[in-house]
This record gives sequence, structure tokens and C-alpha cells, in this order.
Amino acid sequence: MHMRRIGEVEVSAIGLGGMPMSIEGRPDESRSLATLHAALDAGVTLIDTADAYHRDAGEVGHNESLIAKALATHERGGDVLVATKGGHLRPGDGSWTLDGRPEYLKRACEASLRRLGVEAIGLYQFHRPDPRVPYAESVGAIRDLLDEGKIRMAGISNANPEQIRQAQEILGGRLVSVQNQFSPAFRSSEPELELCDELGVAFLPWSPFGGISKAGELGSTYAPFARVAQEHGVSAHQVCLAWMLAKSPVVVPIPGASRPESVQDSVRAADLELSAEEIAELDAA
Repeated sequence: MHMRRIGEVEVSAIGLGGMPMSIEGRPDESRSLATLHAALDAGVTLIDTADAYHRDAGEVGHNESLIAKALATHERGGDVLVATKGGHLRPGDGSWTLDGRPEYLKRACEASLRRLGVEAIGLYQFHRPDPRVPYAESVGAIRDLLDEGKIRMAGISNANPEQIRQAQEILGGRLVSVQNQFSPAFRSSEPELELCDELGVAFLPWSPFGGISKAGELGSTYAPFARVAQEHGVSAHQVCLAWMLAKSPVVVPIPGASRPESVQDSVRAADLELSAEEIAELDAA
């Protein structure tokens, strides 16, 4: 597995997003554990989660607890950087709400610590800006957690360039990651990716496969991903991840999965080399 960096920590170039294993349509626990173990077997050392990755109201932190169980039952569990998030909530009716108050974020972090069973969270990220709370106050809580040793590294999610620069200032230059949506179908985070490249901050694309399900359709905007995949004898999903990796050394995709086969396919993208012509074609798709 090729490696990249988040802060001072080396992680696998392809991470794993845990959300599909805990929200609506999730598999049973045995398949989820098999998926997580397959990721570890394949060399994945970055797993992304959040306290809001759950389905029902009474099971906040379902995904964090699931990941903790998987890591505790695998010989490579201690090699993994677990990245979790706070500031998003799910009341249990399928909706998402926000709470960026400093006091809430600190309580949420304490609860995540307990579920993950660690003394300090490897990477803690502010999940999404809350328009009712000044951004500086929310990020200030993350800074406090960092200063107190509750978290080892700090990141933000769903942020714009101004917020990235503000967070970097509030954290005293210690911002290590930005987790934004980015995919063939969703490219409005290009400015954030470019800023992360400039600052040397890891960029973690969430939902990276947007549009790929349509790549094989006649006349699809994303057909180049299917064509390049056919030429290399791989999946369009692999081509998508390889294209992202080629954009910048700070990019670490975190594709979600809920079955071992999906993880095994995704990690092979780290070995897929695309030509400059192919990358240009995919950029234009």
C-alpha cells in the first residue's frame, strides 16, 4: 500500500469511510466487521467515522463503536488512525441537524473518546459549520481539545477557503486535514483542494464516487472514467480514486464501503498509474 501523510502521521493512500455500515440500508454487524477487517488486511490505516453515523435516535456513535470492536479484534488494529467528527446530529428521523456550540463539541468529543476506547482521538474534525454559532468559537473548541491532549490532531469538514484559512490561524498552524465532498459529479471543492495543496494540509474527499454509477451509460458525462477503466482492465471506481490521487499528494480519498469486495477494489487504485493524457481527459469529463 502506498502511503501519504496527515500531519506527522503516515496513512494508507486510500482510507475507508465507515458511514455506510451504520446508516439506513446498513448490513448486519458480521458483514460490517468483515468489511473493516478486509480493509486492515489490505493495508488500510485510515478509517473515517463520526458520532452522527447512526440510524436510530438511541444509537449515537454506532459507527464509532463498530470500528472500535473491529480494531480490537484484529492484529493490525493498533496501526490505524481513526478520524472522527463532531457537530452534526441525527435525531433518528433521517434528518441531519447541527450543533457547533463549543460546550457541545467538547461533550461530543468526550463521548467519542469513551466509545473508541482511547485516551486521545487520533484525528478529530469539526463536522460542519453551524450558522447559529460563530465559526471561530466552534474551531476554538477544537483548539482547546488539542491543547488539552484529548485529540492528537485537528481537522475541519465541509469548509470553504476562508474557513480553512481561519481554522489554520485559530489552531496556530496545526490544521492537518480538510474533509469535503469531491467527486466526478461534485467538483465545487476544487478551490479547497488547491488551497490544501498550497498549505500542505491533507484533503480527504468524502463521497468520492459521485457520478461513477452512470459512467457506463451511453452518452454519460462520466463515460471517460469507464473508457479509461476498460483500457486498464479495472473498475471505474479504481480510475476515479487514481484520478484523485494524481491531483495532489495531499489527497487521501475515504471511499465508503459495506462489503469486503468494495474495499479490496478501492485499495488497488493506489497502484493504478494514469497517463497525463488520461488525467486531462478525466479532468474535462
